[in-house]
Order: sequence, then C-alpha cells, then structure tokens
Amino acid sequence: MFLRAFLTNSSGILASRILGFIRDLMTASILGAGIYSDIFFVAFKLPNLFRRIFGEGAFNQAFLPSFFQARFRGGFALKILAVFCGILFVLSMLVWSFQKEVTKVLAYGFSDENITLAAPLVAINFWYLLLVFVVTFLGAMLQYKRNFTAWAYSPAFLNLAMIVALFLARNSPAYEAVLWLSYGVLAGGMAQILLHFYPMWRLKFFKLLCVGFKELESKKEAVNASVKSFYKQFFPAMIGSSSAQLASFIDTLLASFLTSGAISYLYYANRIFQLPLAIFAIATSTALFPLVAKYLKEKQELKALKELSRSFWLLCFLLGACVIGGVLLQNEIIWLLFERGQFGREDTLETAAVFSAYMFGLLPFGLSRIFSLWLYSQNKQALAAKITAFSLGVGTICSLMLMQFYGAVGLAIAGSISGFLIFFLTLHYFGWGRFFSILNHPKWLLIIVALLALEIVLIMFFKQYIFML
Repeated sequence: MFLRAFLTNSSGILASRILGFIRDLMTASILGAGIYSDIFFVAFKLPNLFRRIFGEGAFNQAFLPSFFQARFRGGFALKILAVFCGILFVLSMLVWSFQKEVTKVLAYGFSDENITLAAPLVAINFWYLLLVFVVTFLGAMLQYKRNFTAWAYSPAFLNLAMIVALFLARNSPAYEAVLWLSYGVLAGGMAQILLHFYPMWRLKFFKLLCVGFKELESKKEAVNASVKSFYKQFFPAMIGSSSAQLASFIDTLLASFLTSGAISYLYYANRIFQLPLAIFAIATSTALFPLVAKYLKEKQELKALKELSRSFWLLCFLLGACVIGGVLLQNEIIWLLFERGQFGREDTLETAAVFSAYMFGLLPFGLSRIFSLWLYSQNKQALAAKITAFSLGVGTICSLMLMQFYGAVGLAIAGSISGFLIFFLTLHYFGWGRFFSILNHPKWLLIIVALLALEIVLIMFFKQYIFML
C-alpha cells in the first residue's frame, strides 16, 4: 500500500517536473534572465507559493484527520470549501483593486517603472490562488479513499497550459509573452480542477457534498464544531510544512534589491532544487503520513518507527545522491537545461553557484519532512509551526548579512542554514533516543556510503570525458 502510493505520487510529480523544466527552458529561451523574467516570477511567486503550501501537505495534514473525525462529513467539507473560496475571492478582488501597492510589497526593490509593468500581471496571477485551493480541496477528499492519481498528476496540467501559452507567444514582444504566460496559469488552474471531476463523481463525493447542504441546516452545531477543530490544526500545519517555500519567497523579496537577473537566478536554481525534494521527500511523506498516524493512534509506536526508519534510509540514499551529483555537476546541469537563446554563459555560471548553495540544504529539508509527521500525527501542528517560524527568522537574518557579500548565492546559503536548523529542532522534539535507534543500522550506512562513493567516481568520469565546461 505504501509502495503503491509512493510510486503514484512520485511518478505524477516527476511528470509535472519534466513539463516544468520544459516550461522553464522555454521561458529562459524567450525571456532570458532579465527584467521581464523577473517581473513574471514576482507576479507568479505568491500564487505559486500557496500552490506548494496547499498541495504539498499542509491542507491534507489538517483536513484528513478532521474529515475522519467529523460526524457529518458532507456539511463539514462543504463549509470548508465555501469559507476558503469566499475569503480567496475577496482577497483576489482586493489585489485587483490595489495591484500596485501589492506589487510594491512583493518586490520592494523594483523601480516605479517596473512596478507599473508588473502590477497587472500580479493581479492576473493572483486569481490562481482560488483555483489551486479548489484543486487541493478535491485532491484531499480523494485521498480519503486512498486515491492519489488526480492529485499527483494535476500539476502537470498547469505546466502544460503554460507551455502552450509560451509556444503561442514565442514571436511576441517580451511583455506580451509574459501576459500570455499569466493567462496560461489561469487556464492551467481550470484544467487541474476538471481533472478531479471524474474520480470525484466515481467515488460519489459530489453526492456527499449535495447531502452537505441539508447537514448545514439540520446539524449546524456539530458541523461548526468539526470546522473549528480543523482551523486549530490547519494554520499551524500550513506554517510548519512550508519552510522551503517561505524561504524561497523571502529570497525573492530580498533579491529585488540586488542586480537585475538575481530573482531569475534564484528561481531557476530553486526549480531544480525542488525536483528531488518533491519526487522523493514529498512523495514519501505523503504516502507515509496515513500509516504513521494510524500506528500512533493505535499505540503501536514500534511499527511507526519501523516505517520511519525505512523511509529515512531510503531518503538518505536518494537525496544524498542528488546532493553529490548536483554539487559536482552544477555547471553542467544548468548549461544542459537552460543555456540557449537569451540565457547566456554568465547566466549559467551565476545560476549554478546559487543552485550549489541550495543543494546543501536538500538533505535537512527532505528528512525534516518525515520526522515532522510524528508531530502532526500527535496533533502538535503548533509546535511544528514554531520550529519553522524560528528557523525562518534565523534564516532571514543570515540572508540580510550574507547577501551583502555574496549576492544571490548568499541568499541560497542562508536558506540551507535554515533547513539544518529546522531538521535539528524537529529531531529534538521527535526524540534523540528514537532517532539514534533508527541510526543503529550500520549495514545500511555502509551500503549508502559505498553507493555514494561509486556515484562520485562516475560523476568525475563524466566531467572529464563527456562534459566540456
């Protein structure tokens, strides 16, 4: 069951990221790494941030336990849907009305001219927040029945829509191409929602939501009690599971004070960094969470630790291999993926340096996700949120200091420092005794070290005889 869920999630994420890289390749070729790409990444940053926060576990970690416990599930789900959609609609209207002021907050270092260019794009992209919430809501309901397919593959539809938009705008002026890309985001959001309709109908969730209208009238107090329980878990879970995304968002804000192209360097590097984090760490934690929560609820801690141990060693190998490969082949990876069209050699070297700095934080960010499941399973979302908030605060301070000397690379280094802090603090509350019991498998450590050493040899061979950078 765990393996099937992991493979479904990881394959869907892989398909999405492959299309995402094609999208980024086309974006780099058409827009390069300059002011117009910076403008789009600022406009897309906030909705993309919430897409990752909602879609990578925060909503599910609060919704699924509350959905299990709710006596009147149709009314509970319907009220959650109505409240969130209402709030996001009002926010989108406010952003549309005060688009320049919002853009100034997102990119405070931009000039007035660039703010004017970016503001309409920010307003357009912000509507994706409403669409992505609906996608996440439908995906969470399907996961109640252990159906992961629509959730896993829906991000691919967003990337596909953006690729089509870029193709249509390939011969257009730069600003018009960015406008096409923004409307492609909205088209992708609609496609993601439609993808969930058939499994929702097949599993009779639409019927459940229709019943919810009656429950909201006749069982109002019981439904409200379930909703209150959800809110107590949701907001801490949203903060606690969004450390890497929030760090990237802060980086973008600070990078607007650096030279032109800094935001783009961070974006392209972070996109590659997010690939192994999503395929391995997020897919593993998504499949692992129901099992750990079930065992802890049944007071079977040893079984929960066994599942955590298996996931820990798997991630140590997979993420460790990605770190070594990413650092040793940093220039080659960026060159292969992006260096064409308006994206030149200097852009490659700058982006590669940022990417290498990000990769040092891959292991702690990835491993902290599976250990934080222990806290979520025991309804300690508030504690996980405090860990994230403290780590991000320290990371932001480091960013402010390091960006003075190392520019965009300094921001990436600060992000990795924040990742290590989150990892060690999560382990502290998980329990060092439990962690050392997981580490008490020397044969696995030796196997991993041997395989990683073999990887280094192979990478050095490729660097010497295949790549010419």
